[in-house]
Amino acid sequence: MRLAWILLLAAPLLTGADQTPGRGPLQLSLKRAVEIATSPEGSAKIQLSGESLKQAQSRSAQSRAALLPDLSAAWSMQNRTTNLAAMGFKFTLPIPGFTFPTFVGPYNTMDARVSASQTVFDFASIRRFQASKVGISAAKSDLDAAGEQVAAQVARAYLAAVRASADVDTGRANVTLSEATLTQAQNQKDAGTGTGIEITRAKVQLANDRQRLLVAQNALRGASLQVLRAVGLRLDTELELTDMLQYVPVDEVTLEQAKAQAMKRPDYQAQQNRESNARLSASATKLERLPTVSAMGDYGPTGSGFDNAGPTRAYGIAVRVPIFDGGRRDERRIESESQYRAEKVRTNDLKEQIELDVRLALDSLRSAQDQVGVAKDGLELADNELTQARRRYEAGVTNSLEVTDAQTRLERARDNQTDALYNYNVARIDLAQAMGKVRSLVQ
Repeated sequence: MRLAWILLLAAPLLTGADQTPGRGPLQLSLKRAVEIATSPEGSAKIQLSGESLKQAQSRSAQSRAALLPDLSAAWSMQNRTTNLAAMGFKFTLPIPGFTFPTFVGPYNTMDARVSASQTVFDFASIRRFQASKVGISAAKSDLDAAGEQVAAQVARAYLAAVRASADVDTGRANVTLSEATLTQAQNQKDAGTGTGIEITRAKVQLANDRQRLLVAQNALRGASLQVLRAVGLRLDTELELTDMLQYVPVDEVTLEQAKAQAMKRPDYQAQQNRESNARLSASATKLERLPTVSAMGDYGPTGSGFDNAGPTRAYGIAVRVPIFDGGRRDERRIESESQYRAEKVRTNDLKEQIELDVRLALDSLRSAQDQVGVAKDGLELADNELTQARRRYEAGVTNSLEVTDAQTRLERARDNQTDALYNYNVARIDLAQAMGKVRSLVQ
């Protein structure tokens, strides 16, 4: 049975968010790092996706408002003068010496009124409301997809930091081994069985290992900063990673199983919802050609004041039949249909990309499994070779050059093992992201 290697998640979680001086470094596991980054106040990508969801919900409420009653109230009080002649009124009375005034006023008018209107028949507005609800579903899927992307980003940054930490541990082990080799060379010379060149060779090896250790320590600091940035913590936080590069047996997944799971990815669901939204929007544009029916009414007192006001009212039904609008409606229809076709192309393209992601991730995972097995065997052989070379050197059968060569191969084998474990865990993250299961992987 093939051995598969993944991260062995450590149990410790954050003991507290207070980062006051004197409390030591922040202990952070991969699980906790993903939880912090994918929280509503975590990564900027999550926050932006959350705001997009709120905007989609607001747009849906606006679309629904077109189907609900519109109720308003108004009150007005005016003091007016009127020129009747300017309005076309002419009065002639057969009374000598009397002329009807053409300028009237000032006089008061008061009107208090409640008005209501209701859309009775408007298929275009109904279809737009349906499209807006699909838009909410797309925004929710986008938020879920953002969570997967952020989780994958944090996981890769965490793995890079764990690898850098392993490189530091390997560097320290190499320095310790070089110091032991130098001590052995000095002892051999003191015993009269060694030479000065062997001591010089051991010192050169020790200097090289110390140089590589410094490089590894600097890489670890940089990788830790990347983890803090990905999680959304302060960059001056002292960090201690609690997880290690480990392995456990896992069940293999077939290509068909992986593809079936990948079709449930939130970004694919979001794209399908966007396609449905474009289809409904295009249909709404077509339905604008149909007549619309609305009802209206108002009621309220009118007069020169409240003391002599009398109730008045009006109600009715309005039918609107679109005939010609200069071609704007036809152009909107053509544009919306083009947008629908574009979304269909994007959906198909994403589907093919998902299959490619799954195939590449599976191939990388199988290759990484083989690499880990080979690296493990190589490390055991290199360790045995160094042990035998040091024994031969102590017995005076060979010189220190054989020990130095064996030591170099052991250091390379250690690096190979770290690289193989890192590559495998990255392949696991890639496959989980291709299948939309990154967050469940790190639980």
